[in-house]
Amino acid sequence: MTGKEPKKTERLVIGLSEPITLIGLKGKKKVIAKVDTGADKSSIDLNLAAELQLGPVVKISLIKSASGNRKRPIIGSDVIFAGREMKVHFSIADRSHMKYKVLIGKNILKKGFLIDPSRD
Repeated sequence: MTGKEPKKTERLVIGLSEPITLIGLKGKKKVIAKVDTGADKSSIDLNLAAELQLGPVVKISLIKSASGNRKRPIIGSDVIFAGREMKVHFSIADRSHMKYKVLIGKNILKKGFLIDPSRD
């Protein structure tokens, strides 16, 4: 053993809902996002994405959800989440009837986050 340990990724503890700052061509907007460990991909409301001019569309994917399987556009966007600035992908969905306009899925959570439900 050389005495050098592999560098461990520091994991940040977050709650079941967290603020996220979305960065688009039309500026920045901070909203409260819902953390969903059962969602593979993160999702953003169609109107919110249009308001900030988030994008570009990087692909179209088949997304499975409680409301059925649908093809949705996937966009790339810069965000600030839990103090970390990162480039992430969101599926675009009509979330206008939902309390949270942004859903954080495993594609973001795998970047070094642990969820503590007692934090909400």
